Amino acid sequence: MEPAVGTNQTERDVVLFFDTTLRDGEQSPGATLNTQEKLEIARQLARLGVDIIEAGFPAASPGDLDAVRQIAQTVGADARVDKFGRSAPPPVIAGLARANKHDIDAAWEAVRHAQRPRIHTFLATSPIHMEFKLKMTPEQVVAKVQEMVSYARSLCPDVEFSPEDAGRSDPRFLYQVLAVAIAAGATTINIPDTVGYTTPAEYGKLIYDIRQHTPGASQVVISCHCHNDLGLATANTLAGIESGARQVEVTINGIGERAGNTSLEEIAMALYTRHQIYEVDSNIVTQEIHRSSDMVSRYTGMVVQPNKAIVGANAFAHEAGIHQDGMLKHKRTYEIMDADTIGLSRSRLVLGKHSGRHAFRMKLEEMGYHLNDEDLSEVFFRFKDLSDKKKVVTDNDIQALVADELYQPPETWVIENVQVQCGTGLIPTAVVRLRNALGGFVRTEAGFGTGPVDAIYKGINQIVDVPNKLVEFSIQAIDEGLDAVADVTLRIEAPEPVGAGESAQGGMGRRIFSGRGVDTDIVVASARAYVQSLNKLLAAREERSSDVAV
Repeated sequence: MEPAVGTNQTERDVVLFFDTTLRDGEQSPGATLNTQEKLEIARQLARLGVDIIEAGFPAASPGDLDAVRQIAQTVGADARVDKFGRSAPPPVIAGLARANKHDIDAAWEAVRHAQRPRIHTFLATSPIHMEFKLKMTPEQVVAKVQEMVSYARSLCPDVEFSPEDAGRSDPRFLYQVLAVAIAAGATTINIPDTVGYTTPAEYGKLIYDIRQHTPGASQVVISCHCHNDLGLATANTLAGIESGARQVEVTINGIGERAGNTSLEEIAMALYTRHQIYEVDSNIVTQEIHRSSDMVSRYTGMVVQPNKAIVGANAFAHEAGIHQDGMLKHKRTYEIMDADTIGLSRSRLVLGKHSGRHAFRMKLEEMGYHLNDEDLSEVFFRFKDLSDKKKVVTDNDIQALVADELYQPPETWVIENVQVQCGTGLIPTAVVRLRNALGGFVRTEAGFGTGPVDAIYKGINQIVDVPNKLVEFSIQAIDEGLDAVADVTLRIEAPEPVGAGESAQGGMGRRIFSGRGVDTDIVVASARAYVQSLNKLLAAREERSSDVAV
């Protein structure tokens, strides 16, 4: 492999991790995040050791601008601890901007409060995008890139430029555009495979050729941004690294538009596990990977598939007899990495209904959760309630309780009580009592449906009265056994683009809100999930009203 260029590394050859979970990841249908959730995820990304956080698209709406600003003022200003236990500067905070002054001004207003701000601007360079989307000639595109990158650089010392749909662009035109961007002041050049079209051989050659044929390429960081439409995002990104790219644009759990983005955990662990192949390092604190994955999954409502690499429930599970036999003899027969490397350690403490608060706190700390007294009390109350229903509470149960209790959106409505009556020959009936957290009043209504869950949702709708369409409902058991905890995930669609700002690609798009609930009773878990999704919808409606008022 050739030596890297443009990395400015003296001791280690490091690949920089640019996390776009809060921007490209949030563009996944249903992955709506409010400001507080974005702040919590950004704090976790800092603990994870990502080098750059793309915190959002500030021009989309005043709410998005404010969220990026708050991340810049907090996460972007606070020192952190790196993977060696040393004090390290905060991550770079980036804001996305189309190649126009309005967007660039909004991005700068949002990120300028960070200790290390970055403006990331882009313009399409493929023939199909220039002709049909931009309606610009190649000459106009070159001129616009020169003008807007120069303008961004006049505001911010760190500017990234992306030629959108680079994977389908003419390479010679790409070299020309990138040379202009570098001359205008871009410090990072990102090469997006926007529609997931290229193969690893093609993408690796594209990165290599850009380094060889673009004037000034040796003076900047070359970055990879790959989408997963053909399931090749990770492979393409690794091919880019082999060809000299030293920044990777990734998301937690690989979430993103359509089939998603390159998965952070897959790249991080590929570099860690196959260091002798790639011969590069990263600043990722791998022990934070599992907690990051769980947080993003809970906040976005996007369940991680069981067979997902690195963070899926089956990633370290072995059922086949021959595999189990090999594992008992030597774990490396069927495991190429240790679960505790990603923070998925299994502790020796087994908890039940007689366990006390001190043992519970120790258990949480062994699992990597460090809760304040107030949060600990909330989770401990849920734990004791669960302990009365199960003989042994597993690590998976505790992780679900922590996530369900702490990763909650602002609550307008809180469940006080639900009860159902159903069975053969009966009309499923539910009585629901909700408390309005803002007004303090309580309302009780009854609902009738085709089943107990439908009846509960009809009762909740009588109280909350927010038009929506249920577009997805799923339920899974967290552990084995008849007393397993149920984990319900659902998505609802708002009839209008409530709370939606314009996307970077243009248009408002569908507005989908997810909810997730955990309980030993699937009916209660279903109610929790639905109320959570409604609270997200209400919060988005309130944010949109505030934006309009401003």
